[in-house]
Amino acid sequence: MDVLTGSAVVSQHLGSSEAHESSFTYDVRFSMKTRITELFGIEHPVIQGGMHYVGLAEMAAAVSNAGGLGIITGLTQGTPEKLANEIKRCQAMTDKPFGVNLTFLPSVTPPDYPGLVNTIVESGVKVVETAGNNPAKWLPQLKEAGIKVIHKCTSVRHSVKAQDIGCDAVSVDGFECGGHPGEDDIPNFILLPRAADELEIPFVASGGMADARSLVASLAMGAEGMNMGTRFIATKEAPVHDNVKQAILNASELDTRLVMRPLRNTERVLTNPAVERLLEKEKAMGSELKFEDIASEVAGVYPKVMTEGDMDIGAWSCGMVAGLVYDIPTVQELMDRIMGEADTLISQRLARFSAA
Repeated sequence: MDVLTGSAVVSQHLGSSEAHESSFTYDVRFSMKTRITELFGIEHPVIQGGMHYVGLAEMAAAVSNAGGLGIITGLTQGTPEKLANEIKRCQAMTDKPFGVNLTFLPSVTPPDYPGLVNTIVESGVKVVETAGNNPAKWLPQLKEAGIKVIHKCTSVRHSVKAQDIGCDAVSVDGFECGGHPGEDDIPNFILLPRAADELEIPFVASGGMADARSLVASLAMGAEGMNMGTRFIATKEAPVHDNVKQAILNASELDTRLVMRPLRNTERVLTNPAVERLLEKEKAMGSELKFEDIASEVAGVYPKVMTEGDMDIGAWSCGMVAGLVYDIPTVQELMDRIMGEADTLISQRLARFSAA
């Protein structure tokens, strides 16, 4: 890993709430060269993962303009026509690389996946983040168009499978992550080194990622960068209701819950009255629970939360990393802080341990 260094003014207490309330200024924009930055043609090894009703053009463009890789969430748009329009909007906001997330889910009435893939190819987007079911069916078309594919995985075995079918990279999601952490419950301190032991393709760490400490620790455990979700929601450019940002800002690491475990579709969400009601239903019904029993707390929730700001309507994804969110900066401020503090961690704090 090549780290381009420069002088920076940072707090002595990296990551503390006092540090994040202070003003961060850097003499230069720090850059890191990793296999992920080289693969995607980006300046910083930081990816904004696909998030429902968050990954719009405004979010993706802000992250890409700040040197990371922004991601538009394909299924939020729903149709090829709407996705094409959203990609055009993003292209008008940035000339930097950005990607599109496609989550492949089993459904009685699935989205027009062929149309969505065609739209991505025709639009000239060069990165796709896949999630959910095995994306093998779609890889030949994406690869033929020169598109790089990074697949989200919650286990080592799924990561190896993604490598075997031809994915260019994987996003390894630890148990801490918001959204769907899988059913193995392996946190990143174990999952990341295990992935490094098994994989030849580059991977990024996802779940619990918030700051420079997250990035440097991920690099130490074998990752080539990090994927942030919840942290990016708490930024000025995130196209969500201010109530959502304030909820994350006010939350601690103790305020998430795991729902839908009896259905083996576990999701980590921020607690609220509807979530606690859902958990009571799960406890009372046990193995008899069906999706229909909790549909009122989970179906159609995202527009009401993210757009209207109704924070008690139902379950919405949020990571434990909310406990590390102390402010609502611009995306550029957040990225500059992460990279500046990462340089300081590597060149000063860690360097002390190897000093003669």
